[in-house]
Parts: sequence; structure tokens; C-alpha cells
Amino acid sequence: MNTDKVFPIFAAAFAVIYVLAVQYNWALFTYHPKTGEWGWLGEPARNGPPMYWYGWLVTSTFGATAASLLSWPVVRRWPAQLWLGWLVPLVVMLIFVYLFRGFFVR
Repeated sequence: MNTDKVFPIFAAAFAVIYVLAVQYNWALFTYHPKTGEWGWLGEPARNGPPMYWYGWLVTSTFGATAASLLSWPVVRRWPAQLWLGWLVPLVVMLIFVYLFRGFFVR
């Protein structure tokens, strides 16, 4: 498998899935740091604020891996799409700035 063609798909899919995971709280698991407990999917707070970030990363990694593997038969004949690997994550960063504009502009 040539990563020159698959990695840009992975990077773009990871960025898009990460935005969706954060926006809709698609965490595969939740960590409750105050109690040191882990739970499946996005659980509500138990005793202190929960951490969904780990679950968002795993959700995005699994989704991007699946997208890369599914796209492999299609993109293996195409030239490398390097622009996709940096353009989509850059757009996603701008989306996050917009979503969290309340933290940046007060």
C-alpha cells in the first residue's frame, strides 16, 4: 500500500470526522478524571467534568482508517493528492476557530 495516496485521504477524513465528533459528541469512551473511571460513549458528568477528547481521537482515527481503506481501490490509480492532506485540515482549523470564537473574542 502506497501511503502517498492514502495518507491525504486519512488526514482529510480525520479532520472532518474530528469536527463532527466534537460538535455531536461522538466519543467512543469518556474519562472521568476526578474518579479515575472510564465509560463507553459520551457519558454525562458524574463527579466533576468528564473528558471526551480521548474518545473523539479514537472515533476520528477509526473513521479515518476506514475511509482510507475503503478509498484505496479507487485512489491507487490516481496521482497523489497532496493538497487534500493539508487543505482540508486547514479548513477544519478555521471551522474550529469559528465554533470556539467565544473563547477567542471577548
